Amino acid sequence: MFNVGDKIVYPMHGAGTIDAIEEKNILGENQAYYIIKMPGEVKVMVPTAKAEQIGVRSVIGKDEAEKVISILGEDETEMSQNWNKRYRDNMEKMKSGNVYEIADVVRNLAFKQKEKGLSTGEKKMLSNAKQILVSELVLAEHASQEEVEELIENKINLSFDEYRAPHEGVDLNTNVVNKFIPFDDNNDINSL
Repeated sequence: MFNVGDKIVYPMHGAGTIDAIEEKNILGENQAYYIIKMPGEVKVMVPTAKAEQIGVRSVIGKDEAEKVISILGEDETEMSQNWNKRYRDNMEKMKSGNVYEIADVVRNLAFKQKEKGLSTGEKKMLSNAKQILVSELVLAEHASQEEVEELIENKINLSFDEYRAPHEGVDLNTNVVNKFIPFDDNNDINSL
């Protein structure tokens, strides 16, 4: 049971604050509803009796927020090369409401976007996942939306540079086969 003023997460929508708990008569049935104020002045009604069942949970604390930020700084996790399977897998992670899974989706799709671009569906998914992540981190970190968005972008850019971008001093034109063929200075290649 949550109270007015509690900061909560509504899966697939993001984080907000419980503005009120009101009794409403909808379709002839009286029920108590959480009135949740979401980012952008949007208000959502969630039946109190079903809140836990649909995955409503409290916003993470500062320690968990730091763990989320560290996930953004890791290398991407393996994703299917098949677009449909990848999309379904990522959608399941987002529906779970688990902030760590959502951070994983944001990082993985951001990497894929930098490497070869995303389909329209995956661009929308990345945008939604970022919005959900940002909304929770704003409340967890007591920071502005702009500060959190910049933090996420910077962390992803740094991790992409570390794990995916070519590093200075690495010759990408090196023929890998040379590393496996023994080379003998005494033999002239023309005498073979």
